[in-house]
Amino acid sequence: MSGAHEAVPARRGAGRPTREQAEARHEELIDAALDLFLERGFELATVEAIAAQVNMTKRTVYARYPDKASLFRAAVRRATERQIVPKDVLEAMDDGDLCDTLEQVARLRIGQVMTTNGLRLQRILNTESYRFPEIFVENYTLSAGPVVDFVAGVLDRAIATGALAPTDSDQAARAFMAMVVGGQVRSIVAGRPPTPEQLEERVRFTVRLLLDGLRPR
Repeated sequence: MSGAHEAVPARRGAGRPTREQAEARHEELIDAALDLFLERGFELATVEAIAAQVNMTKRTVYARYPDKASLFRAAVRRATERQIVPKDVLEAMDDGDLCDTLEQVARLRIGQVMTTNGLRLQRILNTESYRFPEIFVENYTLSAGPVVDFVAGVLDRAIATGALAPTDSDQAARAFMAMVVGGQVRSIVAGRPPTPEQLEERVRFTVRLLLDGLRPR
């Protein structure tokens, strides 16, 4: 029997969290901030209450965020980042059928809003973007903008083949987001989500309505 001893990994100091633990705690802080800002609004939500939700001290929070506004912006940005659709996911939806592709994109975007994160983000944007207009701009740039660009590209290809009449594809893509997606989002945020059957019917109807208006005469 060998007398050699197996090496025992050195323990990390009890007061020194790992990078993973620190990131997990930061996620908790951001989620708590989103919840409190949504529940009480920016004015009434306090850093003290947010810190208490995750058993942090105000000093710990302020070490990362110098004031409540910077914590708010970070919370909204994190929620926005979670709504970003990867480019490869969008591209996989382009199956060559224009109508089907647009329906898939609409279902994806509407489905995102129906998640907890999506609802929180939309409600915060609706209530606080007048005070922080940059959060609305950032949400569009990071989340909605790439989808608009993708849809515009799909429409451009349809125009090139003659399936659609020549038009401003960027404006048409924005109309798609407003008409096909936006109408359902407003109902969802207002607490009147459509049933799966209603959602499918509305998506199909509005996509066809949009395309009928874009087809050659």
